Amino acid sequence: MRIRSIQRFRGAGAYRHYIPAIVNQIASKEEFVTAYTPYQPEISQGLLQSIFEYQTMICELTGMSASNASVYDGATAAAEAINMCIEKKRNKVLVSATMHPMTLATIQTYYKSRDIDIVIVPEKNGQIDLDSLNQLIDDTVACTMIQQPNYYGLLEEVETVIEETKRCKAKAIVAVNPTAISLIKSPGEMGADIAIGEAQSLGLPLNFGGAYIGFIATTNKMMRRLPGRIVGETTDVNGKRAFVLTLQAREQHIRREKAASNICSNVAHCALTVSIYLSALGPNGLKRTAQQCYDKAHYMAEELTALEGVKLVNKGNFFHEFLIEFPIDQEKILLQLEKKGILGGLPTERGVLWCVTEMNTKEEIDKTVTLIAEILAGKGEK
Repeated sequence: MRIRSIQRFRGAGAYRHYIPAIVNQIASKEEFVTAYTPYQPEISQGLLQSIFEYQTMICELTGMSASNASVYDGATAAAEAINMCIEKKRNKVLVSATMHPMTLATIQTYYKSRDIDIVIVPEKNGQIDLDSLNQLIDDTVACTMIQQPNYYGLLEEVETVIEETKRCKAKAIVAVNPTAISLIKSPGEMGADIAIGEAQSLGLPLNFGGAYIGFIATTNKMMRRLPGRIVGETTDVNGKRAFVLTLQAREQHIRREKAASNICSNVAHCALTVSIYLSALGPNGLKRTAQQCYDKAHYMAEELTALEGVKLVNKGNFFHEFLIEFPIDQEKILLQLEKKGILGGLPTERGVLWCVTEMNTKEEIDKTVTLIAEILAGKGEK
């Protein structure tokens, strides 16, 4: 039976990118897929080194000084990053409403039963409302959190948010798309205290939703508050290079009341895959990928908004996702596209959230725009 290929224009946190064949070829080697928890460094040097290389690459990508060995996903990373910032006299957290809804839900679940005040800073025109942030921020704020690009694909004024955060001596957490920051300023360059995000776009296929990988990177000043595993480089008794688990901040290694987190594991094979992907592409390859995403997304947005009655919901600059408002029922348009083998954008209350990556060809984009034009003109399937 011939399976029709699906053309995809949907992201919203899970992205389809080109993955070089060498990534899966190396990651599938049996010595890498054998499960072993790296507590005994003398027999797990290979696994420890792969995690160390992953940490190094995440630091280089985010512009931060230290990274952990990964956490379960980007939403977990967001919740754990907040935990790194909480202090006795600072228990209020300001989170932008433009964060991914699933991340917001995870944060609220994490802190539902704790005496932590999670305050959602409202949005304005698809971006964080800076006036509201200015009113909400005070000396009780432990940290602020903003996503770049945000859930609607827009690029936020992150540096302004960080400046406001530093003004009251709180910590600034920036959730980033790791592909996008090869084109724009990294969290480290902007002065963030913690960088977090979902690294699925770095070599991991969609996989029906998992396993994915969350990353957390921070400054030297805050590295001892990083949750989970951290691999460090040292020397053995013979003076040779060696790797060990270090700076353990969990209850299995230190007194329980001083533990910073109960995260006890990491997605090691996903981290390995990310490292292989980044090595295969290199800095220039990742930047070219990001540039194609940006250029193709802007091309599609221009072609769609050239159609009568079709509007771009938000006017700000965006990376590879954008909201479109149609003059007719959006579900009808998406259903008609689906019949033609095209998975359109994500339907939301404000419009359809389209995503374009380097995997979408100009021919696919033009075909999709033509079909939408026919549907709007009443020529599509009934």
